[in-house]
Amino acid sequence: MSDVSTAPHRPAATDTLPAVGEFQALVSRISQSQIANVELTVLLPCLNEAETLAKCIAKAQAAIQKYELNAEILISDNGSTDGSQEIAERAGARVIHVPQRGYGAALIAGVAEARGTYIIMADSDDSYDLSSLMDYVAKLREGYDLVIGNRFKGEIAAGAMPFLHRYLGTPVLTFLAHMFFHTPCGDVNCGMRGFRRDAVSRLDLRSPGMEFASEMLVKSSLFGLRMAEVPTPLAVDGRSTKPHLRTWHDGWRHLRFLLMFSPRWLFLYPGLALMASGVTVSALLIPKPARFHSFGLDVHTLLYAFVAVVLGFDLVGFAALTKIFAISEGLLPEDPRMTVAIRRITLEVGLTIGALLVIAGLVGSAVALSDWGAQNFGALDPSRMFRIVIPSAFSLMLGVEIIFGSFFLSILGMKRRP
Repeated sequence: MSDVSTAPHRPAATDTLPAVGEFQALVSRISQSQIANVELTVLLPCLNEAETLAKCIAKAQAAIQKYELNAEILISDNGSTDGSQEIAERAGARVIHVPQRGYGAALIAGVAEARGTYIIMADSDDSYDLSSLMDYVAKLREGYDLVIGNRFKGEIAAGAMPFLHRYLGTPVLTFLAHMFFHTPCGDVNCGMRGFRRDAVSRLDLRSPGMEFASEMLVKSSLFGLRMAEVPTPLAVDGRSTKPHLRTWHDGWRHLRFLLMFSPRWLFLYPGLALMASGVTVSALLIPKPARFHSFGLDVHTLLYAFVAVVLGFDLVGFAALTKIFAISEGLLPEDPRMTVAIRRITLEVGLTIGALLVIAGLVGSAVALSDWGAQNFGALDPSRMFRIVIPSAFSLMLGVEIIFGSFFLSILGMKRRP
């Protein structure tokens, strides 16, 4: 459950920032044993942030000194060509170089290189208030695994968040994340977050792009990490260059990730809806045509109804196969219901069901052939004959799919990790 609270104190904008020499002197006084037990890493992904990087580092340094934190500032550079690396090193930060491009790639490398028990990540464009580190540290010390900022409960400066992001993109993605994964936060796209390094490392995060933020949140929810959120102000981006975020491209990547990580909503629910509607219409039309006021339904609609049944069945099958694969690859946690289903729906059960459907289809086809023979293989009544042929053909199709799908499911199940 989300636990939203306000930290006790934030340094005012007029607080004195430490000189670079003072911060470097503080770092030099930390012994090697202290470095090995750093409590906090402030992680800043960087790609050509020369205009704002020094300000971000200075604000983080001020908070570290103010609250006497055993901390480091780590810059995960993603190939800057504007001298950002030298600026960071002169300011007393540690710099790592990440050749793989992408926001997620920079953060994944930064998490791997961080020394702190806790990590607080934020953008390097001076849009997040790094002097408020204690808001996050306090929650992490309480035992939370992931602390997410909520810009909507903080203060969003005029012009800091584009209209589409504020009123469409982020609210929609937040709603879908809550509906699909029961995430407790109110702002899935906030770029300032704090987390336990060991807890997030176990999630095996892989997304190299902007959807990394969604992956962290979704997996944290699926794997049962304890989460909280804190109000977080958002300032106007301090850079004069074009933002790295691309509204429609990155928004689609976030949406695509949410769908791919939810076989239930992507495959299962649409499949069940198609099957239910197809079976209902088929049951209505197999005995005879149906008429509703000024229009009637006959074998043409019956054909589409059976198509819906088969498509729905395929989607349900995709849901099962996708979930088994995702669990075997560590993308999703183990699902006890899936484990029970796999034990009960064995290869032999699938083969039996498939064989029965094939036999039913063959019997129906034989009946249709017999009727045709009785008419000397001449013209037949389409309305009557299609009521036999359509169910028979689709029974054959569905039976064959179940037989071979059962083999594939059995093979995929063998790959599942214990």
